Amino acid sequence: MATKSYAVDAKESSLDHAGDGNIELRSYSQLGGTSHDEHDMRMLGRTQQLNRNFRFISTLGFACTLMSTWEIALMTSFYSLFNGGTAGMIWGYLIVWMGYMLVFASIAEMASMAPTSGGQYHWVSEFAPAGAQRFISYITGWVSVLGWQTGLASLTFLVGTMIQGLLVLNLPEYGFQAWHGTLLVIAIAAFCIIFNTFLAKRLPMVEGMVLIIHILGFFAVLIPLWVLAPRGDPTTVFTEFTNFGMWDTTGLSFMVGLLGPVYTLIGADSAVHMSEEIKDASLVLPKAIMWAATVNGSLGWVMVITFCFTLGSIEEVLFTPTGYPFIQVFYNVTQSYAGTSIMAAIIIVNITSACISTVATVSRQTWSFARDGGLPFSGFISQVKPGWNIPLNAVLLTFIITALLSLINIGSTVAFNAIGSLAVSAILGTYIISFTILIFRRFRGPLPARRWSLGNLGLFVNIGAVAFLLVVWVFIFFPISPVELTPSTMNWNSLIFGSTMIFAIVYYFIFGRKTYKSPVELVKREE
Repeated sequence: MATKSYAVDAKESSLDHAGDGNIELRSYSQLGGTSHDEHDMRMLGRTQQLNRNFRFISTLGFACTLMSTWEIALMTSFYSLFNGGTAGMIWGYLIVWMGYMLVFASIAEMASMAPTSGGQYHWVSEFAPAGAQRFISYITGWVSVLGWQTGLASLTFLVGTMIQGLLVLNLPEYGFQAWHGTLLVIAIAAFCIIFNTFLAKRLPMVEGMVLIIHILGFFAVLIPLWVLAPRGDPTTVFTEFTNFGMWDTTGLSFMVGLLGPVYTLIGADSAVHMSEEIKDASLVLPKAIMWAATVNGSLGWVMVITFCFTLGSIEEVLFTPTGYPFIQVFYNVTQSYAGTSIMAAIIIVNITSACISTVATVSRQTWSFARDGGLPFSGFISQVKPGWNIPLNAVLLTFIITALLSLINIGSTVAFNAIGSLAVSAILGTYIISFTILIFRRFRGPLPARRWSLGNLGLFVNIGAVAFLLVVWVFIFFPISPVELTPSTMNWNSLIFGSTMIFAIVYYFIFGRKTYKSPVELVKREE
């Protein structure tokens, strides 16, 4: 018999079928919610199935560690240095950070209006014109699920290849094998699954602890760079742009190099998909989102400047055999394999922590969309295990998808990276759709009540966010260089994204429109 958990009026009770014939009676407050959460869930037409264990600090830790901005800024530095140089990396990061602040603010306000794990596809469903709500919502949900699923595979792959980079540094005889990377991806994903299943109840505490490691690790890397490394000339660092991609103009090269900071700061909606596990979500969530954008953005800005001042020769670090410029910089600075390994290990630990948070986000997004009948086998995927109060099937499915995607790397790293690149274009695409729909909704009438609001600046913030996203979204489809393009140097993002969109549309008209229930059909707002 199907297991259900019901959360009703705060004075009533929640029935949790334990699976052994006994029925455990629990009040709504025992699930960790507040009266505001109870009101929001009733308004959204949802049943409270998950425990609300996350508070402000754990939510902040979740968002900060998932983004891991200063760590990923180092890991993706190749793209900005190759197209832009130190000046391009510094000013490109600042521009993208300021643009993302508009994105984070827009998401924070929408999260306060509708704090649901569905995130973007729910907002589109509720705020889009009546005739288009179901279709646009479905496409947004499908793209968001695929974007986050491939994003997890890409992130675990970064950790795996970084471990291989350290092996190359410490063991010159080591041969960089693709199947080694695949095994590492599967191992890292499996490790993250443990935290999201057996240790799920401890996840909020873990996120709070990892936030401390995230900040302490920042200083553990920053201080040796400033103390040991020779300093670059400020004029050169801040004003010298490079164009190793050999684009027609340095300005075009700079725009292509924005892929680095765009990937570094992506994930504004990550905590949104944990909405139904956050206590007092309609207020705590938007505050945590904005604080995460500020804290992580600031740490990343300082680290980027530090890295550019201490990297030495750009040519040397760009073409390092380790595959990662920052590993070469660490070695040049410390002149010690042990020192380099320790500094890089800090980043590996932090990015692995980001993978743990990403598994939670991906599984909740997948579970939510399946709950509305948006995926094949939705009934199975949307089940919540009694007693665990987590979407266990969605978590395990996420592991399986990551493992299967990693197998592609054995045959072709180019193909794997092409699929992984879908994460950026897909997630940014859902932002563009959501904000555009919100802008039109503002003109049609007042927005729903929310506890965190942009006030009179809301329209301008939304328009600025869309304008910023449209510009960077175009350039993430560019190859790293237009010279002598080959299958291995071509950016296949446009093909993969286009194919995903076509598949989603076809699937909708064949199956989705028969099974998908648009979230707006459940919403009961008190206007």
